[in-house]
Amino acid sequence: MSSPAVDPATSRAALWQLLVGEVLIGSVGVFVHESGQDPVTAVFYRCLFGALFLIAWGLARGHLRGLWQDRVLLRGAVISGVLLVLNWVALFAGMVRSSIGVATMVYHFFPFVMLILAALVLGERTRPADWGWTALAFVGVIGSADPLRLLRQADIGYLSGIGLTLLAALLCGASLLMSRSVGRQRPFAVVTVQCCVGVLMLGAFASPAALHPGPHWIWLIGLGVIHSGIVYVLFYSSYRHLPVATIAVVAFVYPLVTLVLDYALYGHRLDAVQLAGLALIVVGTLGVNLKWRLIPRRAARLDATS
Repeated sequence: MSSPAVDPATSRAALWQLLVGEVLIGSVGVFVHESGQDPVTAVFYRCLFGALFLIAWGLARGHLRGLWQDRVLLRGAVISGVLLVLNWVALFAGMVRSSIGVATMVYHFFPFVMLILAALVLGERTRPADWGWTALAFVGVIGSADPLRLLRQADIGYLSGIGLTLLAALLCGASLLMSRSVGRQRPFAVVTVQCCVGVLMLGAFASPAALHPGPHWIWLIGLGVIHSGIVYVLFYSSYRHLPVATIAVVAFVYPLVTLVLDYALYGHRLDAVQLAGLALIVVGTLGVNLKWRLIPRRAARLDATS
């Protein structure tokens, strides 16, 4: 069934919204680093200020109407929220131990985690080609993790950073899969509940040292308002007006912005193996989202007749 036609002006506006959202989310690691807070404290304030923004926006726009009566959505949002919050903590901890750029590249294996979990847990049918693209992307993850550095020096801190980032990708994939099943019609309500869950989960564990006055508040407020507020508003308002292919391609603005910022601000440069790994992740992701074939149709026919 073909999707309903979308006005070209609406599509262009949605594309610009998505681009802005991807550029903004690409700076999340910088905000965490500049805040100077530990991962748990950073995630707590991301959830706190994000929840305040989302609640205010949701009430003003009517997105939260009748939320408390939808028990199924609430239950799913709470469970997926726990996974999402733990994912943010693991990701930020991974950034601290490796680098913002490397952690972001490794983290972008999460779409394939969703694919694997959907097939294994939910029994969703998956094209054989998608498993090939997933394997290719995983090779890319290995490359992006800088295997040469790991072979030269067994840096336990760096290795734990990569492990935490992979754990974050697993938790993110599980959370998004659950969010998708309960919040198809009300994604904004789901993410609002998830941020509230983070506040309740981490409030007792956030460092009280963050309460003193200082410039770190600019970064913490920005972390919540921008990366858990404005970004989600931009994403969810644009997704419904754009084809999956466009969303899949534009999604790579996020790691690109992160890599540029990581190099410009902190001097972290990728080597050739890491760049090759990033390329494989890009190809694998596009292969799955755009339904590419591993073997071109014409080549497959030639093989069959030979």
